[in-house]
Order: sequence, then structure tokens, then C-alpha cells
Amino acid sequence: MEIIRFADLKAEPWRNGGGVTRQIASRPTPASPTQDGAGDTGWDWRVSIADVTKAGDFSPFPGMERVLTVVEGELLLLSVDGAEHLMEKYRPFRFAGGAATLSKLPTGDVRNLNVITRAGAFKGFTSIIELSKKRAHPVFEGQLGILLQGQATVGAGDGDPKDLGRYDAVVGSDADTPNVLGRGFLAVVSIDPVED
Repeated sequence: MEIIRFADLKAEPWRNGGGVTRQIASRPTPASPTQDGAGDTGWDWRVSIADVTKAGDFSPFPGMERVLTVVEGELLLLSVDGAEHLMEKYRPFRFAGGAATLSKLPTGDVRNLNVITRAGAFKGFTSIIELSKKRAHPVFEGQLGILLQGQATVGAGDGDPKDLGRYDAVVGSDADTPNVLGRGFLAVVSIDPVED
């Protein structure tokens, strides 16, 4: 069973100085030439948590699709290609990675869960579930379970359960499926390959 501890993730500052990102997981891109003259991201998909501390432009990711979920703070106002979207806590929002995106912080700083996938190759999904102490929630292959709030443990097979801290991530498995028990909210991120 693999647990990615949030406390161990390195904070990378944004180019525009408006926040920092901590990468939870990614899949490297097979060797490919530079795309669109802007350079490749180096990954086919990435799951990260970003702290937004200043209004401003989001970095564009041409050829990618984003699913953004506010996980801490109250509101984020996004303008995506000129259309405004009010982002409330725990409500995932999908948009094109190459879209001109501007953020405003009407109620202060926010923290976002970001799932970015290469369009046409992978599709990302984020679901927010309420945990139960009585019924375990499994995390399957191709999924990450990220504790957003509350207290939880995760166990697989006959091993001892491990405590999860806020924003710790559990890597899913079909062989020895991790099960999360507790009180609070869990983001379940699924990354699915797109079938031709």
C-alpha cells in the first residue's frame, strides 16, 4: 500500500508569483518533440494541490484538460476564455488547459486540487465523497484517494491500518485494494486512458 504524505511534497512557486503547487503524482510523457513551440509539460497527466494567494492569470497548458476543485477557502472566481465561473468548495470544474484563465479571490486565499490530463490520451475525474466509520471506501487501480478534511485510516489486506493526515494521498490498487475509513471528505481522482 502506497501513501503519499502531503508534508513530504515540495512546494514549487508559480511563474507569475501568485501561488505554489505541490505535485502529488504524474505520469511522464514518452519522449516526444516540443509541442506548439511552447515546450512540452513532461507529463501525460498530473495531480497536484495549489495554493492561490494572489489573483491573476493561470499558466496555460495547451493540449491538456483540467479539472479544478477548491478544497480549502470559500470561493474562487475563474474567467475561462471570458466566461466567468464561481467555484465553490468541493465542486469540480472541467475546462480546456489552453484556455485563457484568470482568477479572482473574492473571499481570500484558496487551495485547489488540480487534475490535468493530455487531451485525447487520458481523461481525469474528481469525485468528493463523505467518509464513514462504518463502511470503508475502496481506492482502485488508476485512482488516488486524497483526504481533504477530517480523520481517517487506510488499510489493505491483513496489514495494520495507517493514519492519514490532511491532503495525504492513497494510491489505488486492484491487487490489494486500500480501504479508507473515517469521518470527513475524500477526493477520489480517477485517471482513465482514452480508448481509440
